[in-house]
Parts: sequence; C-alpha cells; structure tokens
Amino acid sequence: MSGMERLAGKREEVEGAAELDAGEPVDAALEEALTNFRMSVHAWSDAALSRPRTAAQVVRHRSWRLAVGWALAAVLMVGGLSGGMFERHQRIERERIAAAARLAEQQKAIREQQAMDENDLLAAVDSDVSREVPNAMEPLAQLGAEGAK
Repeated sequence: MSGMERLAGKREEVEGAAELDAGEPVDAALEEALTNFRMSVHAWSDAALSRPRTAAQVVRHRSWRLAVGWALAAVLMVGGLSGGMFERHQRIERERIAAAARLAEQQKAIREQQAMDENDLLAAVDSDVSREVPNAMEPLAQLGAEGAK
C-alpha cells in the first residue's frame, strides 16, 4: 500500500468520524485546522512525488557498478598474470630437471669410458707382465730360441 493510499484512507476515516459526530457541533477551528493539515499533506506528497530523483542515488548506484567492474577486472588480471607466472615457473623447473638428467647421463658415460680405459690399461699391463721377455729383449730371446733348436 503506497503512502498516498494510506493518506487517503486516513482522510476518509477523519471525514467519517466528523460525519458520525454530526449530531454534535464540530468546532469550526478544529475543522479548519484539519482541512489545512490535509491540504498541506496533499501538497507535500504531490511535491515529493513530482520532484525528480536526485543524482546522488544514480551516482551511488553507478559508482558501485563501476567499483565492482574494476574489482572484477583486477581479479581477472591478477589471475591471468599468476597463471602465466605459474606456467613459466613450471617450464623452468622442467628445463632444470632435464638439464640435471642430461648431466647425470654425461657423467655416467664419462665413468663408463674411464672404466673401459682402466680395463684396457689393465689388459695391456697383464699382457706385458705375462710375457717371459720384455719387448726390448724380444729379438735377443728369439735368437736364443732359434739356437736352442
């Protein structure tokens, strides 16, 4: 129920009460005061209804929309940037792990090569030790072996 309807209902109640009391003389001053009051209420309500809305209400609503828009934009921007930074961090970590794996592979290959070199050296030493005569003395040993035949 709007304010105008409530006022109209009250006005009818006041007028109805005046009619009920028709048997009694109603004071002219009271009737005039009520009439003036009713007219001032009607004038005030008409003025309140006909006046334009203030810009403060429109600005307040618009400023909240603007603030919410900016907040949403900021959230989206922060989310995008943090997602990009997370992807970059993950890429760097993958590259670091791959580099560590390559380094471990290279070190393993170097150890295997060193082991092979050591085995070759030991084989050469074994062949040198297993000879009866050193290389420098071999021609003399051959001459001696030929003479013994």
